Amino acid sequence: MKKHSARVAPLSSYSTQVLTCPVSEGEEGSESNAETPGSETSDESRSYQTCTNTALKVLGGLLLVLCVSSSWVGTTQVVKLTFQSFSCPFFISWFSSNWNIFFFPIYYSGLVVTTHEKQTPIQKFRECSRLFGEDGMTLKLFVKRTAPFSILWTLTNYLYLMALKKLTATDVSALYCCHKAFVFLLSWIVLKDRFMGVRIVAAIMAITGIVMMAYADGFHGDSFVGVALAVGSASTSALYKVLFKMFLGSANIGEVAHFLSTMGFFNLIFISCVPLILYFTKVEHWGSLSSLPWGYLCGLAGLWLVFNILVHVGVVLTYPILISIGTLLSVPGNAAVDVLKHEVIFSVVRLAATCIICLGFLLLLLPEEWDSATLRFLASIADKKSDEHGEELTESSVNTRSRSRANGTVSIPLA
Repeated sequence: MKKHSARVAPLSSYSTQVLTCPVSEGEEGSESNAETPGSETSDESRSYQTCTNTALKVLGGLLLVLCVSSSWVGTTQVVKLTFQSFSCPFFISWFSSNWNIFFFPIYYSGLVVTTHEKQTPIQKFRECSRLFGEDGMTLKLFVKRTAPFSILWTLTNYLYLMALKKLTATDVSALYCCHKAFVFLLSWIVLKDRFMGVRIVAAIMAITGIVMMAYADGFHGDSFVGVALAVGSASTSALYKVLFKMFLGSANIGEVAHFLSTMGFFNLIFISCVPLILYFTKVEHWGSLSSLPWGYLCGLAGLWLVFNILVHVGVVLTYPILISIGTLLSVPGNAAVDVLKHEVIFSVVRLAATCIICLGFLLLLLPEEWDSATLRFLASIADKKSDEHGEELTESSVNTRSRSRANGTVSIPLA
């Protein structure tokens, strides 16, 4: 499949050619003195602009971290509230996934506001549909490319909701963080990504945390089933992300918005039969439509949509590592809500398992060249200290010579 994504060619460095002519030494000195302040000013303005852009990007990233974390905590807690009056996890997952249809309209609205887009929504939609090939989106490609991702998306959400019926929000959010370790293992096996020992250690820590979480109440009952469901949700999420990277890795934000809206349409058209089957078989019976808690359902779907938008847009606008940190911060966020509102008491084993999983998640955020970068940083610090020590020795020798000359003696260095 050929993928077309909007790429911006890097600007070549702008350089001016100065015409030189033979000048006298005095003229040359005067010209250099005249050009130096201007060049220094331009360098300072350039460095100031770079620092300002970096600071704005970091501040925007920190704000995005808070938004990602709060939206995911809100989604998880609203699910727990919804289950008190409406315990139909697949219907909730299906209803929330349908809201992905709004992804592309929201993207196009933001594009119009920020760039004054002149293309119509249909033209922009057709342009982004080239993600499916040169001929655009056909019915065959629509089903072939969208069905696997939509099924994985539905399974991830459904298993996550089922796990929330068995475990606390803190335990489920901590276990879901293991998806990062599964992404690394699948990328190493399938995509042939670089092997990193520290990430293997992180994956082992994640597995250790999972076992400890399952052992907290013994390997039986709802606790073990809940851990299995949460790990299953993390596994399907990891498989979704690896396949997305494999087939749609070069997609831009417009194509991603198009693809997620397409998944929403697929969910609405083809997966709508599953809630009906569960309804008529009495597996998930919700009574009349007027009795449904539409306030909770719409709030949950809206928060889930906001979270997905922040995750996919934030990777483009700021540093991707901040999105992962925002997901990780949902663990202490859910823990605070569980303790303060639901008065949940965590056992020592569960706390230790949660800390081990979070530590493994942080290790997985280390960049590929972290070891060489750390060695270069330590070497630069050592060189700086040696230079400072040499300057101190030079200053002390100069002071010694000046005192010797003041006393009428000369110190002769030994050969």
